[in-house]
Amino acid sequence: MEKKNLTQILAKGVVIGDGAMGTMLYSKGVFVNTCFDELNLTSPSLVKEIHQQYINAGADFIETNTFGANEFKLARFGLAEKLAQINSAAVKIAKECAGDKALVAGAVGPLGVDIAQGSRISEKEIINTFSNQIKILAEAGADFILLETFGNLKELLLAIKACSEVCELPIVAQLAINEYNETLYGDRLDTAIKSISEIENIAAVGLNCSLGPAAMLESLDVIKKATTKPISLQPNAGLPRSVEGRTLYMCTPEYMAEYAKRFYEKGVKIIGGCCGTTPEHIRQIVKAVRPLEKAVSAGRTEFHLAPATSGGVRPPRTAAAKCSVGLKDKSKLGAKLATGQKVITIEISPPRGADVTELLERVRICQKAGVDAVNIPDGPRASSRLSAMITAIKIEQSCGMETILHFCCRDRNIIAMQSDLLGIHTVGLRNVLVITGDPPKLGEYPDATGVFDLDSIALTKVVSDLNCGIDIAGNGFSSATSLAVGVGANPVATDLKREIERYKKKVEAGAEFAITQPVFDADSLKKFLDETSNCKIPVIAGIWPFTSFKNAEFMANEVPGVVVPQKILDRMAKTKDAKDSKKAGIEIARELMEQISGLVGGFAISAPFGNVKMALATAGKIDINQI
Repeated sequence: MEKKNLTQILAKGVVIGDGAMGTMLYSKGVFVNTCFDELNLTSPSLVKEIHQQYINAGADFIETNTFGANEFKLARFGLAEKLAQINSAAVKIAKECAGDKALVAGAVGPLGVDIAQGSRISEKEIINTFSNQIKILAEAGADFILLETFGNLKELLLAIKACSEVCELPIVAQLAINEYNETLYGDRLDTAIKSISEIENIAAVGLNCSLGPAAMLESLDVIKKATTKPISLQPNAGLPRSVEGRTLYMCTPEYMAEYAKRFYEKGVKIIGGCCGTTPEHIRQIVKAVRPLEKAVSAGRTEFHLAPATSGGVRPPRTAAAKCSVGLKDKSKLGAKLATGQKVITIEISPPRGADVTELLERVRICQKAGVDAVNIPDGPRASSRLSAMITAIKIEQSCGMETILHFCCRDRNIIAMQSDLLGIHTVGLRNVLVITGDPPKLGEYPDATGVFDLDSIALTKVVSDLNCGIDIAGNGFSSATSLAVGVGANPVATDLKREIERYKKKVEAGAEFAITQPVFDADSLKKFLDETSNCKIPVIAGIWPFTSFKNAEFMANEVPGVVVPQKILDRMAKTKDAKDSKKAGIEIARELMEQISGLVGGFAISAPFGNVKMALATAGKIDINQI
């Protein structure tokens, strides 16, 4: 991050903050009854080590170790006279670590005294106390002031006033609230945010501490309605739990990163962590958010492409003018979808080894039955199989049958993804289904590194741009790709609102068709289609014929993104034997297909355990007695 004024940076993109200082100090053996702020003088190397870990994790700013370094709190430890030394040392340590890589936030917390009505401390004393600390932080070289964890609106407003009187630094003002969207002193969140936002030198407003990421996400809608200022969210790593006498925060880095993506998608400009968050939490947040930001920035940029020989400048690109190949002209599958003809695809997973003999035989059976295309999953459930791309190439070259290649973000960086996409087009593959991919921890190799440079929305934009002759770096090339771009959809997602928002963004990014997760409930699919009716792309419904009650239970309980209604589980539980189970599974799938046929562009039927005859019987391509 180029080191500029915080306000300038916020105007251009998202800013990632650091995580907890106290949590890290505690984990390194510092007792909780220690004055953490005094460590700036007594153990500067320890404080510096923690700052450096957050810088290495990718934080755009680090907070000085001065949350409690005001005269009232320091007096409890007999350290009030060291106010200037402690605060100035804190800034010096942070600046040494930050260098040109990050900003330094002068951290200021509440005074730690009751300032409610009837308190013996006057407003003038409060302002003076805040002024004394903030002036030292500003003069020592802090880049902005971060007022955090304020549970009393009145105290926060006085701190802001104090800051404005002693310096001109940007201010980030953060409240601590409960699950009822009230501060600890009963101030309503919307009222408090509105009051703070009316102050001119406030660079951002928001929340930190008290709540975990899920609860903070729910509060975000309230904040957005109350302010036009940039929003800052720094949640705890969940709610604290006492385990064998130690206070622990249970949110994993991956969980925090998932919510960081949601914060970003909803427009939050400062994302970081509070109690319980560690450098690893911040590292995962950076990995999750930065690719999204890059993709959005690329989508908004008009690239000026200069011919290599002339040194001239072409006009800004217009994607619509360059992308002349429509869905109907990209592939046979695309042509049928574009003209409203129903399609049938069969999903067959690549083998675990290198022998494709049996797979090709299954494909030929599908081809003979008149199936339109074969779906090739890319490392489903984070498993390691024969390359999906090589499998698709082998199928098309050996059988002449069209494929839909699933293309996963998990295992490739952006350079490899672009190279593979160009290669896919060059060898003649034409249908890709862009997916983010399951994290490695869900599969057989939990210690594998998930790359996730991009997610499915960003990658959809990449493919769309390649179809316009524009690569990820904005360079033009003479022969654009011609790939039919598909995306995934989950009509029964736990967070359906978010799923719908992401689906719409995929369509905006250039998606031309969608394939859903296996659906088992017509009403859920209808609801999803109603909510996305403005997305004018064909939707192919995922269908899974159960082979047994055990198979149905597994799908219901262990496959991410799949919901199996209880009535279907009960029906499968009543089957007598293997043959009866398969017959019931096919009948259930057929009944669903009949209910939704008029709503979708076709069906993507899975071949459970490679049994393509079950899939073909489900599609009505062969008699049920042939399985």
